[in-house]
Amino acid sequence: MPRIPLLLLPGLLCDARLWRDQVNGLSGIADPIVADLTLDDSVGALADRALAAAPERFALAGLSMGGYVALEVMRRAPERVLRLALFDTSARPDTPEQSRRRRGLMSLTRSGQFRGVTPRLLPQLIHPGRLGTPLAQEVMEMAERVGRDAFLRQQAAILSRPDSRPDLPRIAVPTLVAVGEADILTPPELAEEMAAVIPGAVLQRIPGSGHLPTMETPAAATALLREWLAA
Repeated sequence: MPRIPLLLLPGLLCDARLWRDQVNGLSGIADPIVADLTLDDSVGALADRALAAAPERFALAGLSMGGYVALEVMRRAPERVLRLALFDTSARPDTPEQSRRRRGLMSLTRSGQFRGVTPRLLPQLIHPGRLGTPLAQEVMEMAERVGRDAFLRQQAAILSRPDSRPDLPRIAVPTLVAVGEADILTPPELAEEMAAVIPGAVLQRIPGSGHLPTMETPAAATALLREWLAA
C-alpha cells in the first residue's frame, strides 16, 4: 500500500522537533515533510512556501500557528489537501488584548530582549507536571534555535491572520481536531467550536497534555494521526 504524503506545519518558535516522534512513528504509512515556517511574515506567504515544497496532493496537519497556516492552505489550494488535522489551534483572530500583548513582545524583542521560551512562559505551553523536566528544556532549546528574527516574522504573520471561522463549513475533507486537555493558550472550547462547524470533523481531547501534545504525549498524538490517516 503506498504511503500518504503528509505535510506537517509547526507552531510559533517551533521547528521539526515538534513533529519528530510523529515523523518516526508514522513512517510506515506516511511520507512526512515538516515545513519551514520561519522565513515569512504573513500566513499567506507561509502557506505559499509550504505549498511549494509539498507534493501535488497530501494530508495536512498543523499545530497552533501551524493550524493558522493550514487553514490558509485550505483557502488557497483545497483541491490539493486529502485530509486535515488541526492540533491546539483556533480559527479566531487575536482579541485586542492578545494583539496588544503580542506587539509588546515584539517591541521587547526589537530592543534586544528576545528570550525565546523562558521558564516563566513554559506553564503556558506544557502541562504543569512537565515543568523542570528534560522536555521543558527541549522546548526552550527549540525556541532558541528558531531565534529572534524568525520570532518577529512569525508574530507579524499571526497578528495579520484572517478570521477563519467563515471558511470552516466549506472544509470537505476528513478532519481531525485535537487539543490537549490542559491547553491554556488555545483551550478545548476553541477546538470544540471548530469541530462543531467543520462537516464530519472528529474532536479528540488529549489527556495529560498542554499546548504541545506532539512532544508531551507523543504516543497519543501519533495514534490519533495514524487513525486519521487510515480513516
